[in-house]
Amino acid sequence: MHIHILGICGTFMGGIAAIAKEAGHQVTGCDQNVYPPMSTQLESQGIELISGFSADQIRLRPDIFVIGNVVARGNPLMEAILNRNLPYSSGPQWLSENILSNRWVLAVAGTHGKTTTTSMLAWILEYAGLHPGFLIGGIPQNFATSARIGFNLPEDVRTVSPFFVIEADEYDTAFFDKRSKFIHYRPRVAILNNLEFDHADIFQDVIAIQRQFHHFVRIVPSEGLVIANGADIHLKQVLEQGCWTPVEKFGVSDGWHVKHDNHAAEIFYQQQSQGLLQWDLLGEHNRLNALAAIAAARYAGVSVGVAMEALSQFKNVKRRMEIRGKVNGVTIYDDFAHHPTAIQTTVSGLRDHVGQSRIIAVLEPRSNTMKMGIWKDKLASSLIQADVVFCYSRDAGWVDGALAELGAKARCYADMSMLIAAITEIAVPGDHVLIMSNGGFGGIHEKLMDTLSIYRGSSA
Repeated sequence: MHIHILGICGTFMGGIAAIAKEAGHQVTGCDQNVYPPMSTQLESQGIELISGFSADQIRLRPDIFVIGNVVARGNPLMEAILNRNLPYSSGPQWLSENILSNRWVLAVAGTHGKTTTTSMLAWILEYAGLHPGFLIGGIPQNFATSARIGFNLPEDVRTVSPFFVIEADEYDTAFFDKRSKFIHYRPRVAILNNLEFDHADIFQDVIAIQRQFHHFVRIVPSEGLVIANGADIHLKQVLEQGCWTPVEKFGVSDGWHVKHDNHAAEIFYQQQSQGLLQWDLLGEHNRLNALAAIAAARYAGVSVGVAMEALSQFKNVKRRMEIRGKVNGVTIYDDFAHHPTAIQTTVSGLRDHVGQSRIIAVLEPRSNTMKMGIWKDKLASSLIQADVVFCYSRDAGWVDGALAELGAKARCYADMSMLIAAITEIAVPGDHVLIMSNGGFGGIHEKLMDTLSIYRGSSA
């Protein structure tokens, strides 16, 4: 089968492309922004990329066009597909029908922590020898790729593993299918990490998101398992609408919970100790992610002991508190946080790690919800544990006022070069610069490291 993917350079659609290619399909694709690293990754897999959405791409005559949710009516290629009544499908639907059918799907949903928890679970199953397939919305450092089918070993007898771990996003499927993506996955195990209002561009309020989560809960079989954050009131309300599947809770004393001390975390199920997890990940949010992954893996037949052994070797995901470099004593971190809750937990985790050392938080409000100013009343409090706060306000003019309560420690710049210069001027050895954005942030990490090297080198 030849599939042509519209919007191929997104993490999710790029993952579908990689899986389709691995399954033996001919894969081509197009996107408005075809550039590294995704373009390089796809081209290395022998996938032909076309820049833009020109209507003449229908001449490729694929068996089906797979449509990403970045594509809207008015897109010239999409209009040509509709006008000629050519076959098309959404990415989640194609994945469900061609890859997930007859698989034991373990799906990870929630406003925060999906990528990390999905990566943890996939790694636990891999470590246990189950060779799962997976599709992750980031680059897990324990694997060489963000997506794969999942073949059992040995390679000369290629059988598909029954297990498939997927990051289950609540964002809508496509312009022609406004259901959340995760409705298509038909999971046997569903992890519900947390639920907050987000994606204000498509959801009117948190009730609208809860409705989609309940649709998700409705399709988990009675012999499956729902693993839910027991401390999350919004998830509690979802489950109270009806649940026909056994539920294991985490983050509460009557479910999976943890007692931690520095780099050791004792894992409990209800009141029974399951053993000690030794690892280096920061923050309470990652301990909760680990609990959910351990519970899901146990249901798949992996002992808690083996799961903890795997997690002791877990390398996290790129852009999750990833150290990008250290220049003249200044440590530069990259993190994907773009919601006040994620920002707060990220800063708090770093604070626990560095103690009294100075944290310089640098934020780009880039998501649609951020740009709309939905979180303006919560942003300042999410950054309170940072010593200095810089914000790139080019696309979010409301930020200056929102951060006013932080006083002199908050500074906003609409110009990238001025922002980098200001950070460079105040950063001193021993500082920790935490850069947070759900985009590339204009390559600020490398630019900042370059200027720190020159500035501190010349002033030393």
